[in-house]
Amino acid sequence: MLDAHQLHVFLAAAETLNFSLAAKRLHMTQPSVSQHVQTLEQHFNTPLFLRSGRHVELTDAGQALLPLSREMVSLSVRIDETMRSLKGDVCGHLLVGCSTTPGKYIVPHLLAEFLRMHPHVQASCYVMARQNALQLLSKGDVHLALASARDFSRDFEFHKFLSDAIALIVPLNHPWASRDGIDPEELLDANFILREEGCGTYNAVRDGLLGVGISMDQLRTALTLGNSEAIALAVQEGIGVAFVSEMVVTRLVKDSVALVQVRGLDLSQDIYIGRHIHRPATAAQNAFWEYVTTTNNRPLRELEKTPLEA
Repeated sequence: MLDAHQLHVFLAAAETLNFSLAAKRLHMTQPSVSQHVQTLEQHFNTPLFLRSGRHVELTDAGQALLPLSREMVSLSVRIDETMRSLKGDVCGHLLVGCSTTPGKYIVPHLLAEFLRMHPHVQASCYVMARQNALQLLSKGDVHLALASARDFSRDFEFHKFLSDAIALIVPLNHPWASRDGIDPEELLDANFILREEGCGTYNAVRDGLLGVGISMDQLRTALTLGNSEAIALAVQEGIGVAFVSEMVVTRLVKDSVALVQVRGLDLSQDIYIGRHIHRPATAAQNAFWEYVTTTNNRPLRELEKTPLEA
């Protein structure tokens, strides 16, 4: 009979393609990992890895076993978590994939109270590009994904739980810093620091500017950066002006930059939490989903306040 632990060992070896790294991940010895793999190979009467010196790769049989192992190991974990949760305590390992702004400024705030409520839950949060987080969700490598845009795949269920305001910030010595507001066409006279195309902030700014008759191509771009914090600091240093999440501004450069109101322009990006509807949920996943989507969530109410007024 197949042993879930042996498949867990195989999975670590297959994902790392290095028995020593797999042993470190599993807190085992390298000979023990090799023994478990050999036992599986004997069970199936076929090699799962091709070994050439230190180089290791999966055979066709190993490739076929890999997704099945993920399913069985996941099921084994879910069974254990479910049976333990019957005692009344939510337990297990919660895996969350996040795009940049949710991962840095929203998820820690949410997890802090959630983990106090459920001390038997362990959580791992992976901060990455939105598309990468959704890919992990699709493969079942994370239980939930938080992103500033929803994916319209029929395999996902998304819930909007927060709107993140986006502000125009300028250096303190910029001519706009002392004004009550500017007209949209004045944006064409500034040097902009922009996020890369495709990220949530870029998309929100693009759509908002189109509403006032301005395209991103019309903006004079001084610098493009893939990180909102770096953009805020670049504005602080006087390189240019930028549209940045107010969460970033209030936590990083609140007193070092000036906010400028653009007449007729009100920018924000919606933050969603998503789950795969065809993958069975763990007890920890269900508890966190219910916690985030409830209407009286205190951390969310705090985050919904305008950060620069809080």
